[in-house]
Formats: sequence, structure tokens, C-alpha cells
Amino acid sequence: MDREKMLSYILDSYPYPIAFVDCDHVIRYLNKRAEYHYYQERGYRDLIGKSIFDCHLNPKSEEMIKSVVEQLKNHANEVFLKVSPRNERIYIVPVRDENGELIGYFERFELNLQK
Repeated sequence: MDREKMLSYILDSYPYPIAFVDCDHVIRYLNKRAEYHYYQERGYRDLIGKSIFDCHLNPKSEEMIKSVVEQLKNHANEVFLKVSPRNERIYIVPVRDENGELIGYFERFELNLQK
């Protein structure tokens, strides 16, 4: 099994959506849970290669994401965004190359157990 296929299987087994977005805010990868979330639940189609802002139509969301990515470029670790309507805490997580340079980011979800 090649490395790319193996990594895809690992990411597909993760129970939350993973949408990897490059530094130009272009969606490059969706795991199966993200495909379900964006395509079945939210009604989007063919997001690979499109801007993340096609899914975040609120100007405040776009501003927040751009601001967080600037923090990540300055070597910040993951950044908390918000609590979703499903009561999930959402973080943006940096993805860096072997030199520590930001190559993109993804959202990380976790169940918010606080009420």
C-alpha cells in the first residue's frame, strides 16, 4: 500500500470532518466525514480546488479565518475558533513542512462537554 492511500484511510477513519486548506485558502483535501458534512448536510458540491470562503459566506467568518491564518504564519499553534451549533469546539490547526513553514491548515472538532 502506498503512503498516500494509507494516510487517506487513516484520515477517513477519523470521526470528524477534516478539510485541508492551503495558504491561499484553497481546499485541497476532504476526508469522508468532511465530504458528508459539506456535500450531504450542507449541499455543496465539488469543493476540492475551490476557496474555503465558498463555504463561509459570512464576511466575519472570512475575516476571522484570515486573521487566524496570519497568526499561524507567525508560528502560532492551533487556535480556537468557536463552538458550533452541534456543540463542538472548533480549532484551526496549522500544517507545516519539514522547515516549519506553514503550508496549510485544517479545522479540528471536539465535542464540547461543558454546558
